[in-house]
Amino acid sequence: MVDKAELREQMEEAFGEADYPISSPMDLVPALPNGPGTKFESGDFSMTAMELNTKLGGGDFPYESVEAFVDDVLANLEEQGEI
Repeated sequence: MVDKAELREQMEEAFGEADYPISSPMDLVPALPNGPGTKFESGDFSMTAMELNTKLGGGDFPYESVEAFVDDVLANLEEQGEI
C-alpha cells in the first residue's frame, strides 16, 4: 500500500530546491538529487521524476510553490490509479 504522506515528503524534499515559481518541468531538473532519474517510492509504487513528468498531463504551470506542484502531481497520480 502506498503511503501518500511518505511520497509527499520525498517529492517536497526533491523538488523543494527548485527556484519557484517554476514555468516548466525543466525548471525542476537542476534541483533533483539524481536528475530525471530521481526515484520516488512507497509500498508498491516506484517512479522516476522522468516517469512522473509523463503523468502530469502538461501540468498547470506556472507553480508558485513546491506544495502546489506536489499537490497536483499527487492528485494526477491518484486520478490515474497509480496511487
